[in-house]
Amino acid sequence: MVTLRAGVWLLTCVYPVVLNQIRATSEASAIPRTTTPAPELTTTSRAEDTRDTGVQLRKRKIPQARHPRKRQRTFSFRSLGSAARSGAESEARAKMAAAKPTLTDSLSFCLAQLAAAAGEGLGGEKDPATNETPLGRALLALRTRHIKAAGGIERFRARAATAGSAPSQAASSPAPASGPAPSVPSSTPSPPVRLRKTLDLALSILADCCTEGACRAEVRRLGGILPLVTILQCMKTDSIQNRTARALGNLAMEPESCGDIHCAGAVPLLVESLTACQDSQCLQSVVRALRNLADSPQHRLALAQQGAVRPLAELLATAPDAALTSALVRALLELSRGCSRACAEQLSLGGGLGPLVSLASHPKRVVREGTILILANLCAQGLIRPALGNAGGVEVLVDELRQRRGPNGASPASQQPLVRAVCLLCREAINRARLRDAGGLDLLIGLLRDPRASAWHPRIVAALVGFLYDTGALGRLQALGLVPLLAGQLCGEAGEEEEEGREAASWDFPEERTPERAQGGSFRSLRSWLISEGYAAGPDDISPDWSPEQCPPPEPVEPASPVLTPTSLRAPHPAHSKPQPRRRHRGSLGDAEGPALLLLSRFSQAPDPSGALVTGPALYGLLTYVTGAPGPPSPRALRILSRLTCNPACLEAFVRHRELGERLLQNLTVQAESPFGVGALTHLLLSGSPEDRVACALTLPFICRKPSVWRRLLLEQGGLRLLLAALTRPAPHPLFLFFAADSLSCLQDLVSPTMSPAVPQAVPMDLDSPSPCLYEPLLGPAPVPAPDLHFLLDSGLQLPAQRAASATASPFFRALLSGSFAEAQMDLVPLRGLSPGAAWPILHHLHGCRGCGAALGPVPPPGQPLLGSEAEEALEAAGRFLLPGLEEELEEAVGRIHLGPQGGPESVGEVFRLGRPRLAAHCARWTLGPEQCPRKRGLALVGLVEAAGEEAGPLTEALLAVVMGIELGARVPA
Repeated sequence: MVTLRAGVWLLTCVYPVVLNQIRATSEASAIPRTTTPAPELTTTSRAEDTRDTGVQLRKRKIPQARHPRKRQRTFSFRSLGSAARSGAESEARAKMAAAKPTLTDSLSFCLAQLAAAAGEGLGGEKDPATNETPLGRALLALRTRHIKAAGGIERFRARAATAGSAPSQAASSPAPASGPAPSVPSSTPSPPVRLRKTLDLALSILADCCTEGACRAEVRRLGGILPLVTILQCMKTDSIQNRTARALGNLAMEPESCGDIHCAGAVPLLVESLTACQDSQCLQSVVRALRNLADSPQHRLALAQQGAVRPLAELLATAPDAALTSALVRALLELSRGCSRACAEQLSLGGGLGPLVSLASHPKRVVREGTILILANLCAQGLIRPALGNAGGVEVLVDELRQRRGPNGASPASQQPLVRAVCLLCREAINRARLRDAGGLDLLIGLLRDPRASAWHPRIVAALVGFLYDTGALGRLQALGLVPLLAGQLCGEAGEEEEEGREAASWDFPEERTPERAQGGSFRSLRSWLISEGYAAGPDDISPDWSPEQCPPPEPVEPASPVLTPTSLRAPHPAHSKPQPRRRHRGSLGDAEGPALLLLSRFSQAPDPSGALVTGPALYGLLTYVTGAPGPPSPRALRILSRLTCNPACLEAFVRHRELGERLLQNLTVQAESPFGVGALTHLLLSGSPEDRVACALTLPFICRKPSVWRRLLLEQGGLRLLLAALTRPAPHPLFLFFAADSLSCLQDLVSPTMSPAVPQAVPMDLDSPSPCLYEPLLGPAPVPAPDLHFLLDSGLQLPAQRAASATASPFFRALLSGSFAEAQMDLVPLRGLSPGAAWPILHHLHGCRGCGAALGPVPPPGQPLLGSEAEEALEAAGRFLLPGLEEELEEAVGRIHLGPQGGPESVGEVFRLGRPRLAAHCARWTLGPEQCPRKRGLALVGLVEAAGEEAGPLTEALLAVVMGIELGARVPA
């Protein structure tokens, strides 16, 4: 492209001539720096068209803003007169150009003049009529007519492409290599006016062309960046500095060109211009160039390390004009993205915090919003947050976030940096007090309630941990409903938040760089206190953000003006690479649920936490956390539940929550019936320690509802046998027996939910309407039929009987009364070892009575012992006399009286002590029956275990038969 190559030629060829002229001038330092009008910049976007408006400014005679300078400037009346004459001549030329067409109206003529100038040096001799060289007229026409016209750059580029090749010198010379600008004295005399004007026009045209992407790529290819940096280093005239900075700013919109500008060493020169230049338009161009050079984290860090932030902050503090203020805010916003330590330090040293807080109420929306985002970005650095709070930044950020969350507020995406900043401000005590007074607690609780802000909830909860020992703040948070929200965090899905770096840690505990200091001092005391009080289970339970021990090695100190290379700019610094995450215990402060648990633990230490913690949502969240996720829960959650159950003030609240156990079982059931849960339980049951195996067997009936699961684990793999064997161990704990009774009852319902266990069926005994008695007629004064036999008891009592009826009732009495024994011939047959009460049901049974109520006679009432009673004597006699039917009837009578509605759990052990297998099954059925409450069931099992003693076999077989729903004596699964 002829135009672009000619522009580069102007930079590479014209500038050496100017430099030689400068070297030939003897008065090197006597000529003062001059100020010429510069183009006005807008701040609408990074890709804005910043074309030169110097001609228009000169026509309109707009005064330029000036600022105090570090050295006194001197001006002569001659220079003022020259400027006036120059303005008048320019105005006259403009009028003449408007009156009639000239040669410069032709783009072809201008291109031809550029080509001719390449061979003639600096554009030939002056035209006496216009006092201008042909090159100067062509450059002026290009800038004022062709380039600035609508679509002028595109037409210019298209015509240049067809006009021919570039000047021979530019075409034959290779493009300069990228690298730092050559060392040239920074303080040089002013060049001749004609040469300076030519360079000024060439820079203006080149800057305008660089607003177009294809032109930027061509300038970079031709090596035009290094000459621009060299001009910036040597030519200290404001107009040239302005146009050079504008050209570099336009080129910096290309990432490749931006890196080359950094490598060429332009940043220190631009920073120097910020402190030396006083022209507002030039300062805006320099500020914009620095802003465009901050296009990546590496470049932003390089700018901060080379001191670009502090002069920007100082300029902001001097109350400049509105346009420069807007440019400074935009530049600082770009430089503060991912705010580095160097950026924060320079902005603070430059006195920029106060002006930024003041600009947060600026009437211009762009300035106001940009300033607030700068303040939010600065919060990422802990070292600056205390000073930011002292300057009023806390109130500004809280108020802005409140406005954006209002009915007419902004979208949630625009709230994210403010939420992050407010949460970071909670890390220092001074800022927490300011935030609390500004109503920040209400704002944070409102965010926790908002489902649209769920991604920020973990960050907000972690921020509230800072108020752990602020009693007033905790009371306010509890009144706002923080506890149920924290419980919801335990059982909900945690949002994903970007981890903060070590530089965002609380500045209440400044960094301790050396390992010796990191092991001692205030942090070690704090860590020991957190562990001793139970807030941390160990050193790993404390977040790296709280611990200077977890900080990586300090960054190496870099020079103020480092020599930048493309490799160093594009590769991240090792000190700023993301650290590898450390493995922590579940529920530690570094995990999502750790801060919520810490706050809940603090609330549980209140004298009466029942109103906040012993509620349905809070307990549901704690129980869901403990049981709802794989892996061991945090010990802190278990301590919270233990602390609540030990607090007398919480007793009534716990009693009112009957659904807690059901929720707990539901959570465990979901986990146990999953493939992972089945595998874990199987491994625990087969390979765990004896205690773990018993605990697994005890829990399985509650949490395994699928038949395939509980049959496999409890029956096939011996879980039920293991549980029953644990019951009969020496001195089992009563609490274990309490849970075991419920577990066996639950298992019985799983095995046979619709049928009752198989127990011996006895003769029906209806106490309200007993069967007719067949023995009582023998007891009257006129017995019918008359007795032909009497039984003599040890007490001397004679009981009438019928020989034939007695002989047919039992093989024993048939042999005794009808055989060859002497009693067969006796009318008075003795019955030894039998009391009258025990003999009474036997006589009734011998004469055919079934269910007449005689069996109830020898049974003592509930509360009296059965061992040694007439009931035990009658049972023993029924077995001795071979009366199985009477045995069943007597056992049924014992069960009706002692295990019926009038009996209680204390009677179960008494009944079991009789040693009757059917009664043992009856006791097991009563104990495991669904109609019994857990308390009675547990007490009954305790009585059974005590009654069984060392003879555990009968109890085990009875419980197994009842649970499995089989008859006692049948084959039981192994």
